[in-house]
Amino acid sequence: MATPVRVVFLGGLGEIGRNCFCLEVEGRIVVVDCGLMFPDADMPGVDLVLPDFTYLRDHADQVDGIVLTHGHEDHVGALGYLLADVSAPIYGSPLCLGFARKRLEEARVMDRTTLVPVGDGDVVQIGPVTAEFIPVTHSVPHAFAVAYSTSVGTILHTGDFKLDLMPVDGRRTDVSRLGELGRQGVKLLLSDSTNAETPGRTESESSVGPVIEDLLHRYSDRRFVVASFASHLHRIQQVAYAAVAAGRQVAFVGRSMIHNTAFAREIGLFDLPADRVIDIEDATKLAPGKVCVICTGSQGEPMSALSLMAASEHKHIKLGPEDVVVISAHAIPGNEVSVSKVIDALYRSGAEVIHGGSAPVHVSGHAAQDELKSMIDLVKPEWFVPVHGEFRHMVHHARLANEMGVDSDHIIVCEDGDALVMQGDKVSVKRRAVPAGYQYVDGITGDLDPGVLHDRRSLAEEGFVVVIVTVVATTGEIVTGPEIVTRGWVHADEAEELLEDAREAVRSAIAQGAANDAIDAETLRRRARRALGRLINERTRRRPTIIPVVMEV
Repeated sequence: MATPVRVVFLGGLGEIGRNCFCLEVEGRIVVVDCGLMFPDADMPGVDLVLPDFTYLRDHADQVDGIVLTHGHEDHVGALGYLLADVSAPIYGSPLCLGFARKRLEEARVMDRTTLVPVGDGDVVQIGPVTAEFIPVTHSVPHAFAVAYSTSVGTILHTGDFKLDLMPVDGRRTDVSRLGELGRQGVKLLLSDSTNAETPGRTESESSVGPVIEDLLHRYSDRRFVVASFASHLHRIQQVAYAAVAAGRQVAFVGRSMIHNTAFAREIGLFDLPADRVIDIEDATKLAPGKVCVICTGSQGEPMSALSLMAASEHKHIKLGPEDVVVISAHAIPGNEVSVSKVIDALYRSGAEVIHGGSAPVHVSGHAAQDELKSMIDLVKPEWFVPVHGEFRHMVHHARLANEMGVDSDHIIVCEDGDALVMQGDKVSVKRRAVPAGYQYVDGITGDLDPGVLHDRRSLAEEGFVVVIVTVVATTGEIVTGPEIVTRGWVHADEAEELLEDAREAVRSAIAQGAANDAIDAETLRRRARRALGRLINERTRRRPTIIPVVMEV
């Protein structure tokens, strides 16, 4: 019997971000995408969230290549962490590889990979798998769907896509090739589920340009600040072209914005006259109606250019009534509060704020229901697995597939850690087949233990109390203390009586221990913790972390 083909999901199923799965054929592995996720509010101190790479670390010698569908962080942002454990070539568009190269150089892992550029329609052999790169439209240029030819048939992964009939660069989703694959037979379709709850079709990216032009005309005497994703080059291109046409100079602000736009212009993705691009230092020397600033910070990131402007902490731009701020993006799930706070701060500065809720200055890069149905109708898959989205998105996508004629028993809603096993005509799923939990990044640490995160949550919710006491080693007699230091439990200046009762409870507990010859430091620590915990519970019904420190002399 032929060796089964496995699809192992490491991230992106049941969440927005961490997109990563493995295609395992004849014992060899192709990794598809390697994304990160931004932390939720209940992840204090966490900078990034990665897929769990345990499965890939354990099978590092079997990895033949890494395929990137497009250049968004949720699909490529974790590459530097993966390459610390796995050495393999990376396949992607020149633009996507250009975005990735800078991250890999910063992570000092370029010596562990080779960047292999691919173009529309290219067919590449990666180990036992043949990969065909099919153009699709998305909110970052040069995105791909990828068809993998395997021993069990064709597995088609759409990547993130929409069916934009009027893309900014004229590069449409290749529906002809997708339909041809459908006629030839597609064993399994893995399709983007992000907008599976949204009826109709997603508006064309090119619809944003005229809106920006109209705003520039309406506020012709005011300075424009436009915030967008640094990877959303077609959006940036439209804003920049509209600004130049309106007689404005363009200043790019934010490290990733400056790098990405410079690279895009270098490879000819869009052409902006050099004399119309100025440094941000020079923007303040021009009249407000002669400037358009394009910056990062559309997600309310604390140290981004827009957040610094909103907080009046940006080195060069001080916002006021002469400014119009356009937030040309929707908040990623989990970022809504941060974005709302930035909008409030922008209004406090006196600026006019325009966002997706007040004007059509943003369109999604993901297919809505009618487009998802069209994809299924084109491909006519034998089996269907929705990917890339929260669980409810995938459930809705599964229902759409059933409406389009895919048998319900040939639709499988998987989650992170599941492995799809394909052998002959049979397809089954092994639940929780591999580790697929969150891997937390804090600073330069690539693996923050969940226990540490639990402690941080506890400290954030309940605070901590430290009790310090010095005792005679031979008798247990208290020499100094108890001294109590607290953060997040009670305010010391307003609770002196309570703190004195706490000190007395510890004194009494240690004295009783000494009277019973229980004078070793560890025993006294336990007694102090128990006595203090009992008093805190009785008097405040709170549960701070208690840290007893017993020193011996």
